[in-house]
Amino acid sequence: MTQRMPPGLYVVATPIGNLEDLSPRAAMVLREAAIVAAEDTRTSRTILRQAGSEARLVSLTEHNVDERTPGLLAAASTGIVALVSDAGTPVIADPGARLVAAAHTAQAPVFAIAGPSALSAAVSVSGFEGSDVHFLGFLPKQRGERLARLQAAAKSAPVLVFFESPGRLSSALNEVAETFSDPEVVVCRELTKLHEENVRGRASVLAGRFAGTRGECTVVVRVPKPVSGDNLAEAAAFMAMMRSAGARRSAAAAETARRFNVHRDTAYSFWDGAEGG
Repeated sequence: MTQRMPPGLYVVATPIGNLEDLSPRAAMVLREAAIVAAEDTRTSRTILRQAGSEARLVSLTEHNVDERTPGLLAAASTGIVALVSDAGTPVIADPGARLVAAAHTAQAPVFAIAGPSALSAAVSVSGFEGSDVHFLGFLPKQRGERLARLQAAAKSAPVLVFFESPGRLSSALNEVAETFSDPEVVVCRELTKLHEENVRGRASVLAGRFAGTRGECTVVVRVPKPVSGDNLAEAAAFMAMMRSAGARRSAAAAETARRFNVHRDTAYSFWDGAEGG
């Protein structure tokens, strides 16, 4: 086959669940590649088969990336080397960053073959404004480290996104609730797959809903703005108005918490203060 593309390292986005999301351009690069480097060759072999690629498939893991890099860059000087992730866009949450960095250092051409990404997909369906997002990858396994990571990230952006295993999802959501006074979050489960779910609600509520769940999960968190004296005064006035209008306490507290960024327990306390008002 006549090579239609210049030699170099091609960073190729692959489907995050639905194989039909493999773009025609990505399939073409995989067909023309001499080598495809992948973290999990079992997953990537299916994608190569779909693309009709006969490229040599090699593993690129956290443990062998330094060993494999010189050979991959040598191959990229004369032909096409494709870097793929297990799913989605490489380098966002895999060891491929070190290969790409080495390619830049060696002044080897690097090309982006854009496509699916769980990060951008989750932000797009969250409904949270996504111009200022802090991506945390997978949270640390230790509770103290997770809480510290969440608290530090919240200082830099109003929206946080992280990946989580199904076994730890419920506890992670409870920790988000604890850290940020039970904010609104969106849990994206099995993105692009047959049983895809994108559910928005309070972190504590979704922690119960997704206890014992299965599948790959991405969580989007809207970090509450700091509570000010004005927030509290407006929240108290709103609760008084809701009580006078005959609203139910629980519904009024939920709406007050959402609207004025106060904890629901705080909103509840304003109900008693509104008595006789």
